[in-house]
Amino acid sequence: MKSALALLISIVWLAGCGETPRKTEAAGTPVPVKTTPVALGSWPDEYEAVGTVRARTSAVVSSKVMGYVREVRVQAGDHVNAGQLLVALDAGDLDANLRRAEAGREEARNAIPEADNGVAAAKANLDLARATFSRMKDLFTSKSISNQEYDEASARLKSAEAAYAMAESKRAQLTARIAQADQESQAAEIQRGYAQITAPFAGIVAAKSVDPGNLATPGAALLTIEREGAYRLEVSIEESRLSAIRRGEPVTVAIDALGRAIDARISEIVPAVDAASRSGLVKIDLPAWPQLRSGVFGRARFVFGTRQALLIPADAVVERGQLQSVYVVENGAARLRIITTGRKTAGRVEVLSGLTAGDSVISPAPATLADGARVEIRP
Repeated sequence: MKSALALLISIVWLAGCGETPRKTEAAGTPVPVKTTPVALGSWPDEYEAVGTVRARTSAVVSSKVMGYVREVRVQAGDHVNAGQLLVALDAGDLDANLRRAEAGREEARNAIPEADNGVAAAKANLDLARATFSRMKDLFTSKSISNQEYDEASARLKSAEAAYAMAESKRAQLTARIAQADQESQAAEIQRGYAQITAPFAGIVAAKSVDPGNLATPGAALLTIEREGAYRLEVSIEESRLSAIRRGEPVTVAIDALGRAIDARISEIVPAVDAASRSGLVKIDLPAWPQLRSGVFGRARFVFGTRQALLIPADAVVERGQLQSVYVVENGAARLRIITTGRKTAGRVEVLSGLTAGDSVISPAPATLADGARVEIRP
């Protein structure tokens, strides 16, 4: 019994000896720091809108006639010149129409000599009938011929006049038929030309949706061509901001594909507002730049004057991942405070939340500074 009691006392004593003592915060040496008061200051009132770069001049190339594609001479990304052949269609039926129109024109032209001869013969008969009638008239006046003979001469004159008028009418009809045949031949030649689809202007092939063997139908897109060096950024602007934007105003545009900001101007403000998004479309002309392409992402920054904002030095902000914070001095110690920041420019940062005017932030924030560390403010 005594041995068991001694064992129990030993276990309790060992357990008491194994308890970890509670840590206490050491005073340590104060860290020398500098502070900057958080104050209101003038800040540019800017508005940023995102959008897409598009070509100012773009053409969807399609066929005017139906036909199978025989040849496609360009690919997406190719540079083309104005009038350059892009797509060739199988034009067998168009060639046949052209040959038929030309044959009709030649047939009409070959009939001209025959018509002219007919007119000449009718004119000769008419002259003879007029001369004969003149003599018959004189004889009839002197009562040397009968009424029957006079009437017959008059009838022959009228018949010759009608024959001559008919010959001239046929010649005029032939002239009109030749003119019609010329027009039909020209129309067939124009239709034949539609089988050769050319570039409307110099540019770059942005899209290609046709291959040899496809059936081209009127109006169906074959290629899309964009004029190079003429691009604009189209952005959506909130309805409440549209009234402050004016055509011709300068705008700063950031293009991620270029990795830089460029100066541009507002070229057009679409008056209609989209009912779903409550925003309007604004088009901004961009300067010529080799790397610009339709479809790339861009941001436009509009300046509407200045406003008051809480400002702190940029080197006071501590970034850890997605969190942003600053150290403020409270009772001689550095306290980490999470903040929400806005834009940054000229070494200053706009504070949206987490600080109030009159707070003091440590600037610059030492990399070794920890939350709760004692600090010594130095000028």
